[in-house]
Amino acid sequence: MPCSNSIVVSPAPRHELSPHLYMQFMEPLGTTDGSVEAAWDHQNEAWRPDLVEVTRDLAPGMLRWGGCLSSYYRWEEAVGPRSERRPMLNLLWGGVESNQIGTVEFVDFCRQVEADALFCVNFESDGRLGWANPRVGGNRCGNAEEAARWVSYCNREDDILRRSHEHNEELRVPFWQIGNETSYDPNGFDVETAAQKTVEFAQAIRAVDPSVRLIGWGDDGWAPRMIEVAGEYLDYVAFHHMFHPSPDDPILDGTNYRRDPQKTWEVLMNAVSIHERKLLKVRSEVEGTGKKLALTECHFAINGRDRGDVMASWAVGVSYARMMLLHQRHGDLLEIATLSDFCGTRWQVNSVIMPTPGGRSYLLPVAHVMRLFRRYSGTHAVEARGFPATLDVTASRTENRVFLHVVNISRDQAVTATLQIEGHTVRAGRVWELAADPETEILQSCPDVIQVVEKPLENTNQWTFPAASVSVVELEI
Repeated sequence: MPCSNSIVVSPAPRHELSPHLYMQFMEPLGTTDGSVEAAWDHQNEAWRPDLVEVTRDLAPGMLRWGGCLSSYYRWEEAVGPRSERRPMLNLLWGGVESNQIGTVEFVDFCRQVEADALFCVNFESDGRLGWANPRVGGNRCGNAEEAARWVSYCNREDDILRRSHEHNEELRVPFWQIGNETSYDPNGFDVETAAQKTVEFAQAIRAVDPSVRLIGWGDDGWAPRMIEVAGEYLDYVAFHHMFHPSPDDPILDGTNYRRDPQKTWEVLMNAVSIHERKLLKVRSEVEGTGKKLALTECHFAINGRDRGDVMASWAVGVSYARMMLLHQRHGDLLEIATLSDFCGTRWQVNSVIMPTPGGRSYLLPVAHVMRLFRRYSGTHAVEARGFPATLDVTASRTENRVFLHVVNISRDQAVTATLQIEGHTVRAGRVWELAADPETEILQSCPDVIQVVEKPLENTNQWTFPAASVSVVELEI
């Protein structure tokens, strides 16, 4: 029998919720995962239409280009006539990138799926000498002047180089990141060097376009010093979080998760607490400074084939949904966030899998919950309280519509809850629901096994949330 509880909402708007909380992150991953080359139809010189279609449906508010590749990416090799573009060695991920997909193509993709573009610049290879001057491939170190030329190419109406490539209209890229995982390599820049160089890069970029929004690197305790030195130029401080939900227990590794579904579920439901500790630490370092947070890379890092078979399971989808609720709770400071590596042919940490050769791109569990929350959410957070431990709940509001984001973390028990909006009468409602057996896996052979179901809310004062479900309840007040 379902148990009965209450969800009480105080509808006064609190902080605004950014559409960039559901960002997707795209990086050419070479031989490890055909993330970009496989997304491009080289015969027709266009993005795969099935990828465009599924990404439009996913509806990310932002797409980021970069990652570790940024430390050896020379953007000018990937613009202009295709016959003149210079292929590059992918120093970290292996293989060769054709550079047929570059700045113009990525911005075109962003426009097709109605997402803001974010580029991560080559920050003097983040101080990594092996990437700056590799044995093969020439000098790969980009300076502040090169970064500024890139901003000009995208955003200045009169940029000579872009116009020579017959792109008369500016590309308009509003977000730029300076530094990627800069603190992670002890042989790279230290915080003092990185902060001073961030000032140099920011000054060069803002001289070209003062309107851009800049992100500086602040993980591993770097945020306070980065803000002290370069804060006047920065809008955001970036950090990453790739983590194993059970680092001392192999339950999630390989196919172990299939042997003990209950233990797997318990570990995955607790993963949000690990993520919360990380988020609270970084938050404490920027709170009161006027800077916002940008979580520009984040996902589980689990051992196994293709970075974790368990990632295709609905249990992981529910786990990620809890992390998305955490992002909403911290939306007063956290404005940019992701939970996947977006698209690829193999990795289960992606949002979208692109079967090759041919086939139709499809969403993995993390993408289903990101799509749900992105599509059905209010513009401002409001308070939700009183709910039981078996439910995880946030609420938001747009004018006279209140949205409840509800995750039932019970693996096998439905929960019936009364719905109360303080000071208001609910006139109508509906529910969008994702629910499945936690062991259900999304595979190429069954890509549509999990789908959102819309249901009428006939009793506006009560709803039963299925076991292992992720729901959005819309209430008209």
